[in-house]
Amino acid sequence: MKRMITILALVTLLLTVLLTACSGEDPIANPPAENPNNAAPVDNPEEELAEEAVVEEDSAAPAIEVVDALGNTLILDAPATRIVSLAPSLTEALFAIGAGDQVVGREDFANYPAEALELPTIGGTFGELNTEAILDLTPDLVMVAPLSSAEQVQSLMDVGLTVFMMPNPTTLEEMYDSLRIAAVITGHEAETEILIESFEIRVADIVEIISAAETTPLVFYELDSTDPSAPWTAGPGTFIDTLITMAGGQNLGASLQGDWVQVSSEELLALNPEIIILGDAIWGVTTEDVAARPGWDAIAAVANGMVYPFNDDLASRPGPRLVDGLEELAKLIHPELFE
Repeated sequence: MKRMITILALVTLLLTVLLTACSGEDPIANPPAENPNNAAPVDNPEEELAEEAVVEEDSAAPAIEVVDALGNTLILDAPATRIVSLAPSLTEALFAIGAGDQVVGREDFANYPAEALELPTIGGTFGELNTEAILDLTPDLVMVAPLSSAEQVQSLMDVGLTVFMMPNPTTLEEMYDSLRIAAVITGHEAETEILIESFEIRVADIVEIISAAETTPLVFYELDSTDPSAPWTAGPGTFIDTLITMAGGQNLGASLQGDWVQVSSEELLALNPEIIILGDAIWGVTTEDVAARPGWDAIAAVANGMVYPFNDDLASRPGPRLVDGLEELAKLIHPELFE
């Protein structure tokens, strides 16, 4: 039997040599490949699969990693898809960059865009937050603004929620940066860059128009006249101050101390603003109300009919509608340049 096997092996070898000779190839110099790609033989298939997994993991998109206003690092494996927004400005920003469908809850005062009004509310930043309502929405991220108290933020983290505090912008450039951060978190970088570019073009156009202004009128921006003898206004360094300046006016509150300041009727009469902007018009204050205040008829703005109602949301919320606010203020302060 062994002899038969030996004979068959010799015959097989002889046939192989003859066939190789006919083909012109050297069987020793050109051994047959063991796999179609001439790859080195794999002793351990499991090891090869592990190596392929590492390559795929290395080629995958990196995790989202951003630092918030509190210095905390947010790490996400993928863009957030269920966001609860606890500031009107953040809600507006998320919708503006194309992430509106990823917002599942909003703060009570968030009223723009119209689609946001369809979202469930979870309380107010200045009041009680409904933590149970937030948990019921099963968010993968809760976005807050610096207006939220440290206690509120901690209470949300204590129940296991992932919280990100957006930095508070004080300039248009910082507002653009905030939009970029929101874009990274939600996966809308491309749309956001297009949006920011459109804002930059609009702002540049306004600045160019305002550069032709021959005057810089004194502007009193009224925020709250609950006490009409001592209304509140915006101080230096606020967005309202910035927008009035960019719109070719001089903010009366810029010479005062603090972000939000009360001004007495006596001070207003002495400073005599040429234009009054009623940011509190959204609360029902009218030009007739202002004219009826004792002594205010002597103020130049009242005497000359230059008291204007204004949507304060366009100037007080550090979000994408600040550009709209700038345009509106420029037209009110220098109407002659927009005729």
